[in-house]
Amino acid sequence: MGKWYEELFRDYADHYDREPYTQGTAGECDFIEREIGGDRGKRVLDIGCGTGRHAVELARRGYAVTGVDLSEAQLRRAREKAAAAGVRVELRRCDARELPFAAEFDLAVMLCEGAFPLMETDEMNYAILQGAARALRPGGKLIFTTLNGLFPLFHSVKEFLDSKKGEGSAECRENSFDLMTFRDRSVTIVEDDSGRRTELRCDERYYVPSEIAWLLKSLGFRAIGIFAARLGAFSREDRLTPDDFEMLVVAER
Repeated sequence: MGKWYEELFRDYADHYDREPYTQGTAGECDFIEREIGGDRGKRVLDIGCGTGRHAVELARRGYAVTGVDLSEAQLRRAREKAAAAGVRVELRRCDARELPFAAEFDLAVMLCEGAFPLMETDEMNYAILQGAARALRPGGKLIFTTLNGLFPLFHSVKEFLDSKKGEGSAECRENSFDLMTFRDRSVTIVEDDSGRRTELRCDERYYVPSEIAWLLKSLGFRAIGIFAARLGAFSREDRLTPDDFEMLVVAER
């Protein structure tokens, strides 16, 4: 038995693309383009690219994109989508904790919890940020979303997830948020693309803004901005509050 995130994405590509939280791709790519000034000479790394929804859309807009993911099923779907769109995306199976790049990219993105913060230890999550930093050229930029640790201090995570559930979505049955570790442990029922229902014991790390800022500063990032992550409508104008389930982070090397 693999880790819960490996089990989840073993055969979940089609269902993933139908999840409500994956429907904001175009607007999110609009924000990415604004952040790099629409410069199509920039090389982009999509970490935890999943089914390639951002990677393929950015390639369609003329960017050179490399996508990496741990799940071969997700990558297979990404290749299908790239072929259907008539674009080229370099897609590689790779563990985000062991990124093999050094000063090769102008932009790295990790969206919709692409790898970070799903790992079982803080050290593993940090290794992902280290790899992203190492992959960037001087002046490169990192854009990612992660779980907002302010949210579970004021709200029920389970009630929020239940309110966002669409037909065929994963079903969350239990949640237990640990104030000492800022980890949310849950039992989630998912139905994969073959119709098999699986019970997963998930373990996700929530981060408060000051933690994220400190982690990034330790890796040489500067001009760190942390905002509310609004589905399909990322903006620097949206101030992060305890009512936001996710935060949007933009940092420059």
